[in-house]
Amino acid sequence: MRPPVDSDSILAMAERAPLPTIREDWLNDHSTYQRCFVCGQRNHGGLRAVYRQEGERIVTEFTGDEAHQGFPGVVHGGIVASLLDETMGRTALLLGAWTMTGRLEVRYRAPAPIGQRLVVSAWLTRDRRHAFESRGEVRVEGQDLVAEGRGLFLRVPEAVRKQAEEAHPEFAPYFAAAIPHADTA
Repeated sequence: MRPPVDSDSILAMAERAPLPTIREDWLNDHSTYQRCFVCGQRNHGGLRAVYRQEGERIVTEFTGDEAHQGFPGVVHGGIVASLLDETMGRTALLLGAWTMTGRLEVRYRAPAPIGQRLVVSAWLTRDRRHAFESRGEVRVEGQDLVAEGRGLFLRVPEAVRKQAEEAHPEFAPYFAAAIPHADTA
């Protein structure tokens, strides 16, 4: 079993060699499935987040409207948490892994106003054999920190992946875009 990699080691690796560029069709689902609440472009009740890689970070943007508010004029905290969760989970793509949330912690720092663009970014902080840790933040574009998050993300078990592919064959190419991880190849 290999030892965990901490954030200092990940940063040191990034200084020695550039982090891999994640294919856009892996960061964003272009299959006919697209039903995820956060990123599914075909989920009309969802958030329809689109992701990009900026160096070692995964980034998305979101502007909430009245349908997304909890307290009047404020994006619901559950939506902020969902955006952090999905963005932090995508950091494992830097190492070629599909993940599911094992633990999510969110610390809210300020209200997230509706009608203003929120920028969500996340970075990988630790790689374990079967899990990844990451951190993230949500800011009003160019302004205040709204929330900080950290989470533990578990590799998707093979049985769960196969079950998803059987139920939704159109999703299989999205999974197939994965880069095999050295421990599972």
